[in-house]
Amino acid sequence: MKVLVTGGAGYIGSTTAKALEQAGHTPVILDSLLTGPLAFVRDRIFYEGDIADRALVRRVFEEHPDIDATIHMAARIVVPESVEKPYEYYRDNVSKSLELFDELNSLGKGRVLFSSSASIYALKDEFEVSEGDRLEPGSPYARTKRMMEEILQDMAAATDLRAIILRYFNPIGSDPDLESGIYAKEPSHVLGQLVMAARGQKDSFTITGTEHPTRDGTGIRDYIHVWDLARAHVRAVERFDQVIEAAAAPSVVINVGTGSGVTVRELVAAFENVFGSEVPVTEAPPRPGDAVGAFANVDRSRALLDWRTELSLEDAIASALAWGAKRQEILGYE
Repeated sequence: MKVLVTGGAGYIGSTTAKALEQAGHTPVILDSLLTGPLAFVRDRIFYEGDIADRALVRRVFEEHPDIDATIHMAARIVVPESVEKPYEYYRDNVSKSLELFDELNSLGKGRVLFSSSASIYALKDEFEVSEGDRLEPGSPYARTKRMMEEILQDMAAATDLRAIILRYFNPIGSDPDLESGIYAKEPSHVLGQLVMAARGQKDSFTITGTEHPTRDGTGIRDYIHVWDLARAHVRAVERFDQVIEAAAAPSVVINVGTGSGVTVRELVAAFENVFGSEVPVTEAPPRPGDAVGAFANVDRSRALLDWRTELSLEDAIASALAWGAKRQEILGYE
């Protein structure tokens, strides 16, 4: 198969492109390079530009009429930044996606696999969330993801477009060959922050929020190895029509996580175990937009995708540490 990957120069997009290649498929990358580095594109088919540029999207499909599906990952993703810059988030994540979806429908290329987020779920006392649970997105970023889901669901109900919506939990780690990983110079991503503290690039790792209603007061997350997440996309693309048929609906939402929750303190302990020494830790109040967290009920992903995670938290930590040592070579900075 040939698959369009918007945002394919990003962290998850580039890893998914590799997973597609390893499964025998051909990714076609569309990315504005607003954040994702060109180095992550490597030698793949690449179009630099905006997802809302309809002429460019048409050209991609004119030159690759055999594209079978679109994985839509292009988005702004930093929660605190979304609080500071809501206009940019609603413009880039919602308005531009609307143009892309309409153009795909006009071109008769209606298979859309969309990257959504578990950040849209409402808090539950037991923290395990299923796809039908109540939604209460707590930041502009999360609200853009919810809006994009609704747009896709409405368009799928009214047109020939069909949508599989994957609600990501918390991707960590890097691709198996250390060709891509977290690229921000100072990532907001928790594991990236831990790696920086371990490597002496920060004085300490800061736990933001220590009075949450969890077992140790810190936020709880479902940390999924990015390679497992990439493999889930491959499975969803390969089984796209079967999944839609089994769901008996023009769109379906699927959680993608490990099915277990890890607190920030537990993550730090696991990290120190893999790293082999302690990491200096400080504590601070929650950041704007931070949520207590959740972990995935994964029954639907197992039933519809016949997929489950294969890699452990420790595997992801080890790969993140290895990427931290490697990224100077790939990106030109530590």
